[in-house]
Amino acid sequence: MQQGYAAVLCVLAVLGLEAAAPGECELTRLLQDKLQYEMRLQYMKHYFPIDYTVQVQYEEVLRPSNITRLRNGTVSEAALRYLWFHVSSQAVLRIREVLPEKHPSWKYTQELCQLFDALGEEYSKYRQTDVEAVVADLVKLIHSAGAESRSKAVRPKALLDNCLKVMRMLYGVPC
Repeated sequence: MQQGYAAVLCVLAVLGLEAAAPGECELTRLLQDKLQYEMRLQYMKHYFPIDYTVQVQYEEVLRPSNITRLRNGTVSEAALRYLWFHVSSQAVLRIREVLPEKHPSWKYTQELCQLFDALGEEYSKYRQTDVEAVVADLVKLIHSAGAESRSKAVRPKALLDNCLKVMRMLYGVPC
């Protein structure tokens, strides 16, 4: 079994792809299950007022086009996954901040937060100095609540839609 795993890692290394850890893959599978379309629609659209938006920093909106642009700029896959984790976990926290505990979406966002916390333990081995400067700067911007950052209004469902799309881009091949 381990020889097969080593062979897969060697092939990925030859192809220039950085393999995701088995823990990352399992947690992203769980996240993908939680982010099914029906659940996102119910908890992030139907349970919110029509056209409800959440204020987020401009950098907290990570779309597949952003990932493609960073890939073309030779940012490593591991650094992109690190960035996705920080952006997505912050987006879930932003949504959760606006919810009262009695809100029907509270438990759903709490479960998402728990999955991101577990994924955060997988990423705890990364330091910002280990990733490209572009990604490290973006992560710093995301976690700083500075007034110099631009904010934008985004629907909660759109935040989770982007989270899922980018996750599929980053984890589709290695997992």
